[in-house]
Amino acid sequence: MKIWSAFIVSMLMMSPVVQANAQNYPCSKSMGGVSHCKNGKFVCNNGKISQSKKVCS
Repeated sequence: MKIWSAFIVSMLMMSPVVQANAQNYPCSKSMGGVSHCKNGKFVCNNGKISQSKKVCS
């Protein structure tokens, strides 16, 4: 019983980290991911420029 409790607690502690990484990635969700870099900006697979403040090289 203690093993299962420890496992569940550890999974709950890791879930916000996974969500934070997904939210901070340029061109996430409907944009389809990063296609390439152009002039320091991320170009998404749908052809739009990402609004991310991160700079690519």
